[in-house]
Amino acid sequence: MFRSVEIALISLYVVTVAVIVGSIYVVHEIFEFHRWGIIALLSLIGAVGMGKIVSKVAMEPLREYFNHLDRFSKETLHELNLPINTITANLSMLRKTNGDEKSIKRLERIEMATVMLKERYNELDYLIKKQIQRESIETFDLNDLIEERLGFLRPLYPHVQWEIASEPCMVALDRIGFAKVIDNLVDNGVKYSPSSPRIRISLEDNKLSICDEGCGMDEMTLVRIFDRYYQSDATMAGYGIGLGLVKRYCDRYKIGLHVRSQANEGTCVTLELNRGRNGK
Repeated sequence: MFRSVEIALISLYVVTVAVIVGSIYVVHEIFEFHRWGIIALLSLIGAVGMGKIVSKVAMEPLREYFNHLDRFSKETLHELNLPINTITANLSMLRKTNGDEKSIKRLERIEMATVMLKERYNELDYLIKKQIQRESIETFDLNDLIEERLGFLRPLYPHVQWEIASEPCMVALDRIGFAKVIDNLVDNGVKYSPSSPRIRISLEDNKLSICDEGCGMDEMTLVRIFDRYYQSDATMAGYGIGLGLVKRYCDRYKIGLHVRSQANEGTCVTLELNRGRNGK
């Protein structure tokens, strides 16, 4: 489809230039009209008219493609909601009829998987709405958001040792987007840590730090960590897009992003909140 659009645009551009040049030649040489100011004005009007035609030819297939993608995303999102709610409802019923320890553990694992699905559902819903609406800025206590995310992350990573030191910090930001930033940084810390990882989260003086004691990175790796799809260890799960998302969010809301790391000693990511826009 896009190849056809490209060919059509090139052809239309060549025809447009030929028509304008030919018209100038006819007016100047055949009709012997030598008032270049009027000729230039008429040429400009003709170029604007042809520009509108070119833009319509270029945008119509793209508009149709994105409208189709938007409809597909919304329909998929709507269909996902039903099985998630069905699983949740049936889990409550199964808890009442299964009291042995093995069954309870299995139900807990199913419940955790359902919570993760619900999180992805909420993120997809957020991303779709963000495409059609203005950004949603909320004033909230970042300390409360950290506690909320820990309530989700602790059961997900039961083997992690957590060290939390935070204080109230009011910010005005995209709350759901910041939650994704926290999740990505914690997930990276756990992923690149040894079998008994320790994650330290501190929030003080408008600075949020998330640190681990994992494998760390050398200077060459640090240069590329924000490249999309880059992974320092190809054997790790994931697609190498988490830190790229973090950087785009920080750039969007003018949050200072600082990464300190040393091989075999761990990594510490610090977000310096802008007092002018989102500080206290």
